[in-house]
Amino acid sequence: MEERGSSFAPPKTASKVAVVVDPFSTGGMLSVVLSRRGFAVMALWTNECGGNEEHVPAEVKAWRKSIGYLAEVYEPEGGTEAIAAAVKKACGTKTLSTIICGGESGVKVCDALCVYLNFRGNSIANGMENRRDKQIQQDNLRNSGIRAVKGLASTEWEGPVETFVDSQTFPVVVKPVESAGSEGVKMCKSKEDAKAHFHLLMNSQRAIGSVGAAVLVQEFLRGDEYVCDHVSKDGKHKTIMLWKYDKRLANGSQFVYFGMKPIPLDAPEAQSIIQYTRCAINAIDITNGATHSEIMMTKDGPCLVEVNCRCHGGNGAWMPLSSGLTGGYNQVTAAIDAYVDPKRWAAIPSIPPIPFLAGGLEVMFVSYVEGKVVGCPGYKKIEKLKSFSSMDAAVGVGDNIVKTIDLLTSTGSCILSHPDPKVVEADTAFIRKLEKSNKMFILDGVTPGPERDSGTSDRKSELQWAFEHHGASRKSVRGGSRDSLVDRVNESKMLEAQMKDIYESQISSLHKAVAGAGAVSVLLGAGLVAMAMKK
Repeated sequence: MEERGSSFAPPKTASKVAVVVDPFSTGGMLSVVLSRRGFAVMALWTNECGGNEEHVPAEVKAWRKSIGYLAEVYEPEGGTEAIAAAVKKACGTKTLSTIICGGESGVKVCDALCVYLNFRGNSIANGMENRRDKQIQQDNLRNSGIRAVKGLASTEWEGPVETFVDSQTFPVVVKPVESAGSEGVKMCKSKEDAKAHFHLLMNSQRAIGSVGAAVLVQEFLRGDEYVCDHVSKDGKHKTIMLWKYDKRLANGSQFVYFGMKPIPLDAPEAQSIIQYTRCAINAIDITNGATHSEIMMTKDGPCLVEVNCRCHGGNGAWMPLSSGLTGGYNQVTAAIDAYVDPKRWAAIPSIPPIPFLAGGLEVMFVSYVEGKVVGCPGYKKIEKLKSFSSMDAAVGVGDNIVKTIDLLTSTGSCILSHPDPKVVEADTAFIRKLEKSNKMFILDGVTPGPERDSGTSDRKSELQWAFEHHGASRKSVRGGSRDSLVDRVNESKMLEAQMKDIYESQISSLHKAVAGAGAVSVLLGAGLVAMAMKK
């Protein structure tokens, strides 16, 4: 369960310590749930965190004020040995029990620290010292014999990278090898555009990632983008949720998040995506912890964009929805189970329920304006929608907002859930109208105007370009007396019992199909193996 309302463990009285490396965004929610489980929680902030310490939901901010960390340790000089010494010192007389990665920037330190202290984690042998490097991931997939993106990473434009770009059909994708939330990702439509963005990234400090990290140039994958959330323990992978991203053009950026929809596991594309993703996780030697894998479903089948070696981001706003869909667990709770609670881990199925035990989606807010916020009337209007369930209200009075170009510049998100999908559709349309008419926020010196059509204009120009070149070929908010997702799940127990026999027979074949994840020939099947061997 999501364990809201459970009693916390005061850091001074808890005997066991859980370390969360870079606990920002959803990583902050790991801290809250660990505290509810009876641990004193320590934050380990890495040098690559990039000042994201305050990028957490309101629920985490409230927890920090009322309970808080046992200690906040900042990465010292001296490498892994010095980090381990600092963590042990901060534990005092308490027992260091587990180390979990909270944010993308913490992957390298977390892996190295777990190996050094002999805690459950992932190996850093065989080139896996920086498994979050997107080029390393793709190379390992290719070496494993499964479909990978064609691409090349370097710190220099001249030479192999330029030669690679010359060999490609435009557009190409240029992005950092270390990033999150589509930060710095650009679809470039010419060599000049690709070169300019390459140099921009090499001379920029990203919000997440090391200074001077390489830039990756890749083929552009055409298809729908999915995200497959897993949690692993001792090499056994459990699928927690499969989502489909709604990414569109907006504010001059090609990869703006508009939302995320859960995909039922009996959908035609679901099985192949899950099977492929588990092979990708194996290819980069993930045996423990949460992964958040972005997959493109192309005409040739699934292809990895990247594996993020931590829980799904977005401030954990999706947690209530995921808990409702599964009947009580989500990736955050499952990840903690994998590390500290064998019984709870054993109770989690290999895949989510078929059918889901609730319905809904996450709507991510997009800003078309920028300025200082003096009011947030849109949030209050959204709370009154029929399908409203919860909200991550990321912006408050006094904050400065910018036009949304990636996940980091989103102005929040909400979960909508209702038995009638038409209600969810209408409520989503209402939110989009709020955004485009500049009525989500009141900005200092900006007067709300008629509905904007910025996103539509961007989409039209992109479609026109494609035709010409290709021949057309937390603050957690609950809605008053409105039932929560978990309430709705509890009310559907009778339906759940009626569906039990059908559900068990449906998942039986899929469980068999995904058994033996280490064998590509068994996991993918003959057709997918043939596809995967195409370089």
